Amino acid sequence: MSAPRDRPMVFTIDPGVAFVDALAAGLRADAGDDPLALAAATVLLPTRRAARSLREAFLRLSGGTPLLLPRMMPLNDVADDDALLEGFTAGFDAPDIPPAIAPLKRQLLLAQLIKAKDAKITPDRAAWLAADLAAFLDQVQTERVDIANLEHLVQGDLARHWQLTVEFLSILFDTWPAILAEQGCIDPAEHRNRVFAAQGALWQALAAQNKLLGRIIAAGSTGSIPATADLLAIIARLPRGCVVLPGLDLGLDDDSWAMLDDNHPQVGMKLLLARIGVTRDQVRPWPAAPVAPRTGRRALTSELMRPAETTDRWRDARLPADALDGVTRIDAPTPRAEASAIAIVLRAALETPGATAALVTPDRDLAERTAAELGRWGIDIDDSAGRPLELTPPGVFLRLVAQMIAEAFAPVPLLAVCKHPLAAGGLDPAEFRAATRRAEIALLRGPRPAPGLAGLRALRSGLGADTALDRWLGALADCCATFEHEHGQPTASLVVLLDAHMRCAEALAASHDRPGAQRLWAGEAGEAAAGFAAELAACANVLPPIAPSAYPEVFLALLSGRAVRPRYGRHPRLAILGPLEARLQQFDTIVLGGLNEGTWPAKPAPDPWMSRPMRKDFGLPSPERRIGLAAHDIAQALCAPQVVLTRAAKVDGTPTVPSRWLMRLEQAVAATGLGPTWNAARAQASSRWLGWSEALVRVDAAAPMPAPAPRPPVAARPRRMSVTRVEEWRRDPYATYARFVLGLRALDPLDQDAGAADYGSAVHAALHRFVSAGLDARADDALARLLALGDEQFAALALRPGVAAFWRPRFARIARWFVATERDRRVEITASQTEVKGTMLLQGPAGPFELTATADRIDVLRNGALVLIDYKTGAPPSQKEIAAGFAPQLPLEAAIAIAGGFAGVSKRTVEALEHWRLDGRREGGSIVPADGDATKLAAEAHAGLKALIAVYDDPATPYPARPHPAYAPKYSDYQHLARLKEWAALGGDGE
Repeated sequence: MSAPRDRPMVFTIDPGVAFVDALAAGLRADAGDDPLALAAATVLLPTRRAARSLREAFLRLSGGTPLLLPRMMPLNDVADDDALLEGFTAGFDAPDIPPAIAPLKRQLLLAQLIKAKDAKITPDRAAWLAADLAAFLDQVQTERVDIANLEHLVQGDLARHWQLTVEFLSILFDTWPAILAEQGCIDPAEHRNRVFAAQGALWQALAAQNKLLGRIIAAGSTGSIPATADLLAIIARLPRGCVVLPGLDLGLDDDSWAMLDDNHPQVGMKLLLARIGVTRDQVRPWPAAPVAPRTGRRALTSELMRPAETTDRWRDARLPADALDGVTRIDAPTPRAEASAIAIVLRAALETPGATAALVTPDRDLAERTAAELGRWGIDIDDSAGRPLELTPPGVFLRLVAQMIAEAFAPVPLLAVCKHPLAAGGLDPAEFRAATRRAEIALLRGPRPAPGLAGLRALRSGLGADTALDRWLGALADCCATFEHEHGQPTASLVVLLDAHMRCAEALAASHDRPGAQRLWAGEAGEAAAGFAAELAACANVLPPIAPSAYPEVFLALLSGRAVRPRYGRHPRLAILGPLEARLQQFDTIVLGGLNEGTWPAKPAPDPWMSRPMRKDFGLPSPERRIGLAAHDIAQALCAPQVVLTRAAKVDGTPTVPSRWLMRLEQAVAATGLGPTWNAARAQASSRWLGWSEALVRVDAAAPMPAPAPRPPVAARPRRMSVTRVEEWRRDPYATYARFVLGLRALDPLDQDAGAADYGSAVHAALHRFVSAGLDARADDALARLLALGDEQFAALALRPGVAAFWRPRFARIARWFVATERDRRVEITASQTEVKGTMLLQGPAGPFELTATADRIDVLRNGALVLIDYKTGAPPSQKEIAAGFAPQLPLEAAIAIAGGFAGVSKRTVEALEHWRLDGRREGGSIVPADGDATKLAAEAHAGLKALIAVYDDPATPYPARPHPAYAPKYSDYQHLARLKEWAALGGDGE
């Protein structure tokens, strides 16, 4: 061996060649027949997936014959940085590099600093800010910028809010270094920098003493991280070291090479070559790499990525005729159609034995849609991005349990926990779920119960014996009592809350035959959640006590950002990859999905800490540098055997802009004369793949379903009904069928707020108590007493402040109008009765039919006649509806009164029917009398009801939905059961 050479050794592998296969072939050829030579080599690769792919490439190369493989190290895995130094320190002192601080511990320590900086920041917000601050710190240290330079940024002409931001960031150079020293740790990025620097120095020292054994190859990295670039520069000069670049464009003209900017895919490698100290013409093709089979595609890729300053050369470029062979573009109308077309492309690849295919996209929504579409064929595909831990079943369960306790067992979070598949509370899961459903209807529907388990027990005490409900409540109490107790304290430490949280979650997850830990922490997601909980428990003591109510959001802030990835690929030939994971991978078909501007490339994320000029002055790279990295990913993928480019023309109904690379492709193809051929192929491909996508869901023939018309037996039809239900019967017979024949009732909402119906009931109750108590409207305190009655009713509803602020002034106006009206009417009436019950029996073909009513108010005039009054806090029926018989409430009440059917009211004539409109506006109310003679209206309503009874006593008469659209009710609990929108949209009867 010899000392480090002066001329670095740098190779490149053409993007049209399988990178890892060519790399494996070269390493195998260099090792020759010595089986130990290959094992002595060290290969540094960008990612773990690349290392796994290289292992598979060696397996393909050997045809399954066992090999001693080289040591393969992923450069982007900070957790493995220390491993770089293993096996190379014989005879040398190991560098004294402090360990990297654990990410959770750093986040908590930074959160504590943020709280100390601004006491008004909530603990959860501090945790979120700490995550952003940690990312900023990593970026600063990755670029090897001195954090102390922040202090000088405020000296410029900056807006006030930027000065405040920089002042806030002062914790990073004033306080944070001392905390790290106290902990005996350093930041992860700084740790990586030191490890890489120490490794480079160690290799140089070993090489100088001829003690460096085996080859050292850095392959596939473009050196975008300065510490990595320095390590690659050292490796390139080692006696048996070399750097293998992915897809260096050796054919790009010198003028264009000189003009590369941050947006160009080659700019990263250009900077790396300058750091290594070689020129582009000194880079050699990797010896074992085969000749690229798609030179036309490579030329096309080089042209479309050409710097903007030299795109005029497109006019003179002459691309090979096969440059676009194997390239397909699909412009889908929507993301759903795009995902469906991609799924078909991937599925079609499986028809070729041994063929592989992958979707490469930064769009996580598109990736998830495509994975779901592939489920149509039972394909479980490997998504390299994994799934956020907080969205996995264990992560969701842990979040819901924390939220349930924090919200004192409010119905929505309580049911969310109890209906989760992991919940069992120590019982049989089926029994627990059945009891949960019973509790939902018996206890949790309607207004929110009193807080905590005590509130649930109070509701339970008002019900009869129910063993299942008692077991359910007992299980909740046993599982949650400790956690609930901790939440009752003014403050608690994160350690105590976390311990109570985990114990509560495990207890709730326990079933009758399996402990909770076994169910909760099972599988890959469970193991990841258990690892997170253990890591958090180890460092939770660094955060001072917090209000327990803040715990759920703090827990989520700490949990967020972790992903659960499968240990092994789910499908051997298909994959969904992010751009980073796709590097160095080789597939027969690559789909580049989500090619819209703002998605790929992504918009530069807003920097919450610095403006662009500040970043430049501070020494951080421009946000556009990521565009160059994304362009390199596109350029590499475009050289695959089959490439499909996809985008959605609209996302969420908003038109999108094609990615800049798609637009460049169009311009480059048009300028080089391949435009007509490409446009025809593009239209044909879109039509074919999207046509197949539509065919998957297209219904060849749809038979419209008629409106429902059930015909129950007469014996099942109602024989007793109130006057208000008669109105529903006239307007919507199907609702009557659902209510009386099927016995269906709408469930109250969870956490039900007081609504219009409650408002109307409260107003009715207040007026009823005022009149029934015989209070004199002419008294000086009449208005005050009515207002007090209203306050009592509203207090019973436990109104939210915003609702009370709206309702009380309306009632005050109603009360003033009501008292004034009463004063004027008292000279005309002798008595008033409210909430009067009445009945009347009618004969129908199938037997007697009982009509019931509860009159809001009946006034007896001095001439002995009656006035029937109906209070309406909403809009009263129109005169047209009354005359047509579709608002028969008051006329039917009049018929009952004339027949003497109201208790305590003798047979009398009815002089008037009145709706009192209590809208609370302006004057507060108004009297809307029914037009026409009250006796005649009563007789018509009586006759109309008898006819209606006779019609529905015929077994052949159906109960149609809304047979009279003009008089259909504005709202019904049974619209969805009647499939109203379905048949109305198809031209049936209805609205």
